[in-house]
Amino acid sequence: MRKTFGLCLFLILALTLAGVASATEITVWCWDPLFNIYAMEEAAKIYAEINPDVTINIVETPWDDVQTKLTTAVMAGQLDTLPDILLMQDNALVKNVTNYPEVFYDLTESGIDFSQFADFKVNHTVVDGRNFGVPFDNGAAITALRVDILEQAGYTVEDFTDITWSRFIEIGKDVLEKTGYPLLSAVSESPDHIMVCLQSAGTWMFDENGDVFIADNEVLKETVEVYVELVKSGVLVQVPDWEQYIGTLNRGTVAGTINGCWIIGTIVAQPEQAGNWRITNIPRMDKAPNATQYSNQGGSSWMVLAHSPNKDVAVDFLKHTFAGSVELYETILPSSGALATYLPAGDSDVYNEPHPFFGGQAIYADITEFAAQVPKISYGVYNYEARDAVAMAISQVLQGWDIDSALREAEETVKFLMGP
Repeated sequence: MRKTFGLCLFLILALTLAGVASATEITVWCWDPLFNIYAMEEAAKIYAEINPDVTINIVETPWDDVQTKLTTAVMAGQLDTLPDILLMQDNALVKNVTNYPEVFYDLTESGIDFSQFADFKVNHTVVDGRNFGVPFDNGAAITALRVDILEQAGYTVEDFTDITWSRFIEIGKDVLEKTGYPLLSAVSESPDHIMVCLQSAGTWMFDENGDVFIADNEVLKETVEVYVELVKSGVLVQVPDWEQYIGTLNRGTVAGTINGCWIIGTIVAQPEQAGNWRITNIPRMDKAPNATQYSNQGGSSWMVLAHSPNKDVAVDFLKHTFAGSVELYETILPSSGALATYLPAGDSDVYNEPHPFFGGQAIYADITEFAAQVPKISYGVYNYEARDAVAMAISQVLQGWDIDSALREAEETVKFLMGP
C-alpha cells in the first residue's frame, strides 16, 4: 500500500514538473499602451489558442529606454538582461544590427513569408540581404483634408488627388486667401516633411554605397525649395513643438495635414469634426525623375534576440500572429487604428468598411493600397545624424542662407560624425 501511494505521489510530482517545464514565457519590450502594447496583447490571445503553454509577458518600455537598455546590455556583456522580442523603430534597425550583429536573430530562413508585406517596409528590416525584423505598423503617408473648409474656397478632395507640389501650393494660396486657413502645419524646421518628399521620389540622404548624399542631391534641394515656399507663402504654418502641432488639428486652425497614416488617431479624437475629413495621396515632386504620390513616415518592426533560449518559440509566435493572422489586424484596427503592412489584411471586410468620421470613405483600404506603392529606400547607419543636419540646414535657409551652402555644411557635418 505504501509503495502504491509512493508511486502515485511520484507520478503526480513528475507530471507536475513536466507541465512546469513545458510552459514557456516570452518577454516582449514595446511602448504605447493604446497601440503597440494593445496589439501585442491581442496577438497573445490568438497564439494562446495555438500554443496554450506559452505566456507572453509584455513589459511597457518607451522607445528611448529600449535603445538605452539595448546599448547598455551589449556594452556590459549582459545580453541575458534583454527580452526575447523587442519593438524596433524602423529608422534605427539597420544601425543596431550593423553595430551589434550578434544580438539579433536572423529571420531569413524562419519560414516567415516576407513577400506578404509591403516591399518598402520589408526593406527597412534587411541588412546585407538578410531579414532581421517582422514588419508591423503602417506609416504610409497621407494627405488628410477638411472638406468643409475646402468647400468654402470652391475645392474638393479630388482637386488634391494625383497633383504636384506646385499645384498644391497654388491651391493652398487660394484657400488661404479665401478662407484664412493654412492647409498645413509643422514643427519648426522639423525634417519630417523633407523625409516624406525624399522617399516619395525613391531617394535618401545616403547613396546605395552608404556614402553621404546631401550636397549634390538634386531631389533634396527640390524638397527644401518646396518647404521654404510652403512656409513663405503661408500655406504651411510652423509651430514650436509637437503638442502645438497636434493643437492645430484639434482646434481646427488648419485645413489639413500631410503625415504618416497614424495621424488618423489624432484626427478622430475630435468628434465635433466627424464627417469633415477625407484622405488622399500626397503631392509628387515636380522635377524629380522618379517622383510618385506615395511615401512613408515612421513605423516599427518586431525583432527576436539571438541570445534568447526561447527564440524558436518567439519566431513561431510572430509567424502565427503579426506575420500570419488577418484576424489580428482586423481586431486591432477599429480600436487602435493600427494599420498593417501585412498585405492580406487589406483584402478583409474590416479594412474595406466605410469610415463614418471620413464621410464614409474606406480609408483603410486606400491606405493599404498607398503602402503597396511606397518606393523602397535604405535609411543607412547614420540616419539620425543626417536628419539632424538637414533640420539645421532648413533653419539656415529660412534665415537667409542659400540652399547649396546649407546642404554642403550639412553633408560635412554628417561626414565628420561618421569619422574616417
